[in-house]
Amino acid sequence: MTALLKDALKPNLVQTLEGTPAFIHGGPFANIAHGCNSVTATRTALRLADYAVTEAGFGADLGAEKFIDIKCRLAGLRPSAVVVVATVRALKMHGGVPKDQLGQENLEALEKGLPNLLQHISNIKNVFKLPCVVAINAFVSDTPAELKLIEEKCHEMGINVALSEVWEKGAEGGKALAAEVIRLCEQPNEFSFTYDLEDTIENKLNAIATKIYHADGVELSAAAKRQAKELTELGYGNLPICVAKTQYSFSDNAKLLGAPRNFTVSVKNLKVSAGAGFLVALTGDIMTMPGLPKVPSAEKIDVDENGRISGLF
Repeated sequence: MTALLKDALKPNLVQTLEGTPAFIHGGPFANIAHGCNSVTATRTALRLADYAVTEAGFGADLGAEKFIDIKCRLAGLRPSAVVVVATVRALKMHGGVPKDQLGQENLEALEKGLPNLLQHISNIKNVFKLPCVVAINAFVSDTPAELKLIEEKCHEMGINVALSEVWEKGAEGGKALAAEVIRLCEQPNEFSFTYDLEDTIENKLNAIATKIYHADGVELSAAAKRQAKELTELGYGNLPICVAKTQYSFSDNAKLLGAPRNFTVSVKNLKVSAGAGFLVALTGDIMTMPGLPKVPSAEKIDVDENGRISGLF
């Protein structure tokens, strides 16, 4: 850990192929942690540019919720607009199409999967009260009819759509999206959070589950109820909540695609990340340290007396 974090206090300034500056000062994934980069990197970028774009990974139910309810709240940040990134392929998957058939036009499946995107949009508009644009990350397999269907459904909610072709065309392929983002940033908004910090742990969990996931509520295990009581007695009850949940579904069940209803979120355990300043709620079958080898790579890593790291590769 010492080797990996030796220079981690310094945000790493890099640049895109076209010379746009970017600060790399990241954090862990939003399915098991907060999912966004450091406050230091964001504040630095805001001071050095007219517009700063930051990513909150794994969807508006995880990354965006945690970015807003944890990071923005604790750092005093106020976002101006939100870009919800979507792909035709992902929406068809939410409509029941197998992965090996996602490249084929399927308007029926796309329409069936669209409620997933529309729920994300609704959360941004109605819970966080922020303006947003949908950026369709273009694939060569996307058809005009599929793109038109997404645009029509978004327009029904008063949301504009921009086709992002930056993978193919570089900055030129992102001009339409950039123009819409700038337009949205100039509009006033009534930015708000999902819950009040002063509320109880269980009520905060219920607020996230009902407002963001559109669940019927949360169900705490006996252990989680005991932990909530202990954490409150220890003075941690007023911290924000970081939900560890599958990224594949609004629910805690990876198989419930689209925009499911009539489900509850099962909280198995609660723990405090005191240094980070939030409580972690573990739901479903989520693993907080997935995919680790039997022999940790850390056993081969070292830092010598000159600060040189060895054993990383």
